[in-house]
Amino acid sequence: MAEQEKVKKPRAPREERSRREDDGIDKNLVAVRRVTKVVKGGRTLRFSAVVVVGDHKGNVGMGTGKAKEVPAAIDKATMNAKKDMKPINIVNGTIPHDIVGKFGTSKIHLLPAKEGTGIIAGGGARAVLELAGVKDIVTKIHGSTNKINSVRATLDGLRRVRTREQIAALRGKLPEEI
Repeated sequence: MAEQEKVKKPRAPREERSRREDDGIDKNLVAVRRVTKVVKGGRTLRFSAVVVVGDHKGNVGMGTGKAKEVPAAIDKATMNAKKDMKPINIVNGTIPHDIVGKFGTSKIHLLPAKEGTGIIAGGGARAVLELAGVKDIVTKIHGSTNKINSVRATLDGLRRVRTREQIAALRGKLPEEI
């Protein structure tokens, strides 16, 4: 009897964490956590998911969802993230000025960078910046590095960024005067 050789079948490529939806919006799963609630009869186990969505053109949002199963939690988080999408100001692939975003005890310092620098960010901040369409930026997280709080702090900072034209309009001046 001839020896049977084990033939390994090539695996299908692993699905990336960032997936493109049919409407041109990418989603990125940032975190999935097991959460329990203690009740009279014992503990109830559920899953909490955090998803960031964006179109790489300056619109980004974040959502959370909780359900008894992981896929349902991800779907809820994605729906909430799409509802939360808001535009951010990007100038030449970076932000126009440095700013500090805050949420809870997380603080993230967002600094504009020269072309070719790339996204220098960690944790959940990288997911937000990539899906927002920022190409060059440097960040530093201070305080808590909890993924959910760092995502919210990053969004806080990005949503408070103003362009020169917006600041001039608020002051009633021309952009050249600023």
